[in-house]
Amino acid sequence: MRNKIVAGVSLALIAGLALSGCSARGGSGDSGSGSTSGSTIKKGDLIGVALPAKTSQNWVLAGAAFKKSIEDAGFKADIQYANAGSPVPDQQSQISGMVTKGAKAVIIGAADGSQLTSQVKSAKAAGATVIAWDRNILNTKNVDYYVAFNNYKVGQLQAQALLQGLKEKKGDKKPYNVELFAGSADDANATVFFNGAMSVLQDKIDDGTLKVVSGQTTFQKVQTKGWLAQNAQSRMTDLLAQYYTGDTELDGVLSPNDTLARAILTATKAAGKDNPVVTGQDSETASIPLIMQGTQYSTIYKNTTEEAQAAIDLVSDLAAGKKPDTKIDKTNNYNGVKTVPAIELTPVLVTKDNAVEAYKGNSTLEDLAKQG
Repeated sequence: MRNKIVAGVSLALIAGLALSGCSARGGSGDSGSGSTSGSTIKKGDLIGVALPAKTSQNWVLAGAAFKKSIEDAGFKADIQYANAGSPVPDQQSQISGMVTKGAKAVIIGAADGSQLTSQVKSAKAAGATVIAWDRNILNTKNVDYYVAFNNYKVGQLQAQALLQGLKEKKGDKKPYNVELFAGSADDANATVFFNGAMSVLQDKIDDGTLKVVSGQTTFQKVQTKGWLAQNAQSRMTDLLAQYYTGDTELDGVLSPNDTLARAILTATKAAGKDNPVVTGQDSETASIPLIMQGTQYSTIYKNTTEEAQAAIDLVSDLAAGKKPDTKIDKTNNYNGVKTVPAIELTPVLVTKDNAVEAYKGNSTLEDLAKQG
C-alpha cells in the first residue's frame, strides 16, 4: 500500500505469483495438551497440509508453494483443499485422514478455526505436530505453532492507507464520509484485521475526522460472510441506496481484501459514486492495474511462497532437533485459550507510488505495476 517498502523475499515459484490471503469466532475450549510438540519428525516423513476452499487467488497459490517447499526439504506431501460447498466437515475429515496416514506434522489453513478442536486433539494424541497456518486455530491448547503474517499490523496498515488516501484524494474536506467492511466471522484473521484497523480509525471517528454515515462500526455489523464478493457488493449497494442519495458523497471504504475491494468498486460505480478511496489486501493480479490507475487505492503484499516456506523451515528445524525461533504475541496470536508461539512475517503496504519497488523479485506483479 505505501511509504518506503522492503520488498518481499524473491519468489522461485508459480510464475512469480506469490501472495497470501486473507483473513474469530467463539467455540468451546478443550483441556488437551499444551504447546510443546511431542512429535519426532524425520526426513521422509509425511507432512499433511489442509487448506480451505480455493475461493481466492492466494489459496490456489498456496498448494503449489507447499508442494515445492515440502519436497525440496525432503519430506512427503499430502496437500488437500476443502470443498467450497461443505468446507468445515470436508476439512475435518481431511485432517483426520492425514493423521490416520501417519502424518508427523499437520499444517492447517483453517476453513473455520473454531471447529477443529476434536481433530487437532486427535492429531496431538497421535504424536503429530500441529501448525496453524495463515489463520489461527481457536479455543484449543492442541496447537503447537502458528505461522502467519502479522495480521493486526495488516489492519493498521489498511487504516493508515485509508487516511492517507483520503487526504491525498479528498484534500482537507472534513468529515470524510466512510464505510467499513470486514471479512468473514468464521475466519480467525477477520477480527484481527478489523481490530487492527479500528485501533487507528476509532480516534478519527471520535474526533470527527471520519463519519461512518451508516453508523455501522462493529464487526458484527460490517462482516462479510464467506469473504464472498457478491455479499460485499450487495451490502455496498444497499448502503449507497439508503445513506448516499443525492449529493451525499462516499469518500472512502475500509475493505479487508482485494476481492471485496473490487466488488465494492463495482457497486460504487453502478451508483455513480465514483472515486472513493478503497483499501485491500493480497496483491491479487486483478487489483494491481486498478491500483496503478488510481481506482483502488491500496493493497497489502503477503508473499505466499515465503509464508509456506516459513512453515516448512519450522518443520525442518524440528526434524533437526532445533528449537524454532518463535514469538509470543498476545495481541496477534491469542486463540482464546493460549497465545500460540508464532513465526510472524511482515506485511507490506502497497500503493501506486511504491508498487514497482514493493514487487521486486516477483516478476508477474512487478510487470503489472510497471505497465501501470
